[in-house]
Amino acid sequence: MEVVSNVLVQSLILSIMVLGVYISYKILDFPDMSAEGSFTLGAAVIAVMLKRGVPPIAASISTLIAGLIAGLITGIFHVKLKISNLLSGILVMGILYSFNLRIMGKSNIPIFEEENIFSNFNPLIVAFIIVLMIKILIDLFLKTGLGYSLRGVGDNSQMIKSLGVEIGKIKILGLMLSNGLISLSGGMMAQYQRFADASMGIGTLVLGIASIIIGTTVIKPKGLIKETTAVIIGTIIYQTTIYIAMSFGLNPIDLKMITSLVIVAFLAVNELKSREQIKIWR
Repeated sequence: MEVVSNVLVQSLILSIMVLGVYISYKILDFPDMSAEGSFTLGAAVIAVMLKRGVPPIAASISTLIAGLIAGLITGIFHVKLKISNLLSGILVMGILYSFNLRIMGKSNIPIFEEENIFSNFNPLIVAFIIVLMIKILIDLFLKTGLGYSLRGVGDNSQMIKSLGVEIGKIKILGLMLSNGLISLSGGMMAQYQRFADASMGIGTLVLGIASIIIGTTVIKPKGLIKETTAVIIGTIIYQTTIYIAMSFGLNPIDLKMITSLVIVAFLAVNELKSREQIKIWR
């Protein structure tokens, strides 16, 4: 039972990161490589702040702010300096790698003795409440005029531009929200695992995209079921799949290969379903 609880808690924490990737990758159509640096940034900030006696809630909010700043830098590189979306993310990822090591002072910081947001409450309940709040806020935001503009920029930026909307500012906002959530997730994961490591963010973007693909393939968002719900469920399915694979004795070095195979499998299923629907329609 404890193992199941651990998998669920980690899945919920990571689903915050996936929601961030969902904003940049799915809504903005922006493959933001800086996600890997932002995740570690949150872990680095939370570890240093908890070590200095900052209250856990205030430290967690600081991780969100740090991520917003990282997203702002990515946005400025892309919008103001006209650097391609992929390259701007890679550049910020490199900057954050060095910056995170500067913050931490070393590659790993244990925080076993420090109080965190999970210390006095059931981690599963805390993670669930935070994820639910973030999901509701994202759903509400996407129903606003600004939220529709964000969707529009990802779907058809030229049309949105013709309506007089500054798509550059919308892109920067989207990247800030995305990296803010990713950094918050990294901070929460560091608190749950009770350590921060410079390599924590490796594979973050792939994990996020995999969870999005799985969620939207298994659960077709419709009516009361929003895409954000599918994304969260997709993260749980992905983490459970990985745990089951590892429990069968697969080597941890095969993790990335397993991830790729899982993504390919779900993409193949989605393609088959699409073809079947086209045949029915015809």
